[in-house]
Amino acid sequence: MEKQTGSFIALLPILLFLGIFIGSGVYYHQQAVDFAFYQIKAPVAILPAIILAFILAKGKANSKIETFVKGVGDQNIILMCLVFLLAGAFASVTKSIGGVDATVNIGLSIIPASLLLPGIFIISAFIATAMGTSMGTIAAVAPLALQVAVTAGLPEAVCIGAVIGGAMFGDNLSVISDTTIAATRTQGCDLKDKFRENIKIAAPAAVLTIILLFVMGEPGQAIEAKSVNGWLALPYLIVLALAVMGLNVLAVLMIGIAVSGVMGMLIAPDYGLETLSKNIYAGYEGMLEIMVLSMLIGGLAMIMKQQGGMQWVIDKITLLGRNSANKSQKAGEASVGLLAAISGIFTANNTIAIIIAGGVAKDVSQHYGITSKRSASLLDIFACVVQGLLPYGAQILLAGSIAGLSPLALIGNVYYCWVLGGVAMLVIGLGLFSSKTAATQPEALKEQPASS
Repeated sequence: MEKQTGSFIALLPILLFLGIFIGSGVYYHQQAVDFAFYQIKAPVAILPAIILAFILAKGKANSKIETFVKGVGDQNIILMCLVFLLAGAFASVTKSIGGVDATVNIGLSIIPASLLLPGIFIISAFIATAMGTSMGTIAAVAPLALQVAVTAGLPEAVCIGAVIGGAMFGDNLSVISDTTIAATRTQGCDLKDKFRENIKIAAPAAVLTIILLFVMGEPGQAIEAKSVNGWLALPYLIVLALAVMGLNVLAVLMIGIAVSGVMGMLIAPDYGLETLSKNIYAGYEGMLEIMVLSMLIGGLAMIMKQQGGMQWVIDKITLLGRNSANKSQKAGEASVGLLAAISGIFTANNTIAIIIAGGVAKDVSQHYGITSKRSASLLDIFACVVQGLLPYGAQILLAGSIAGLSPLALIGNVYYCWVLGGVAMLVIGLGLFSSKTAATQPEALKEQPASS
């Protein structure tokens, strides 16, 4: 099979999208416009990028359209869209019946005020580890965290950032997570070995994050739990329990919607099927923007991949590792992390990023004598770090939609991802927890004759 030729030109569309999306937000922010990053919606900002991708792509128009539609209809993209819809419906119905207020007040009566932020992070981390999905965790916990922030006088962006950070912790570590499965399969190691390697880096980062959130977590005012009907919290408790049991996130959310609707009808006399229907549809409408953006990004990423955009990135990183003056294991581990991070930036999906980078990462690891469990761990870590900080990534978009916050207002408050990235780089730089295997010289990394 002939190797695909890399092309930097194929990456220009995503750079154009980022320039429009971020540039317009900065411009309107400087003009003191409210909701600066919502003046030009991301699903609109990406249209010029898609047009540019079609212009730059080689082949017939029908072939380009087929490639784009294939990306839009990717299994991961469709699954995300379904999660968006059901998460929006669950949040809308549960809020309408008073479940959010009830759950928040129960939490405020149990958790000490100084531990609210660490508690939000730990709860999210636990649920995400059990569920194996960051999206389902954010959908379940973000509405609660938002109400905690409002009631306790805590910064909303920090509370939601704690949810995202905890969700990425679990997504990175869970043995049933798509990212874990992709990392271990591409690198050829056991799930349990990858987990043990991963926890050495993730646990210190989590502890540091908890300490940071504890320092920041003192509310600006006294908190008093109000008297509420505790039964209204049942939908959230059921969702969290089912999540911990490892039930599929779609089933969890559908059961949550049904339980919320029944609770509303039992407790509120005027809450009927027509009200439930309107609440569900209102939740759908609230997720329209991120659904459209996710599908369009999926299509754009597929065109860029087919035209050699990702291959160009992989080729450059491979060349950098091969020509590096530092032939140590540290250089190889840094190359693996860089592969995952850049792939994540250009695909906006950590699972797809790992799959794309996995083959070359395995060759790099063999070349430098890096164990398969180490390379799998680094792939997953750096892919999750980037995914948790992308303003156009699904996790940030979902959390931002639930909380009504700008994506760029959130990324600076996802402390766990920043800390995890820093800890991972420190571990690589100091050579901590590393073990070597016999280095080999895979075909992909063999020295090539210099071109004249």
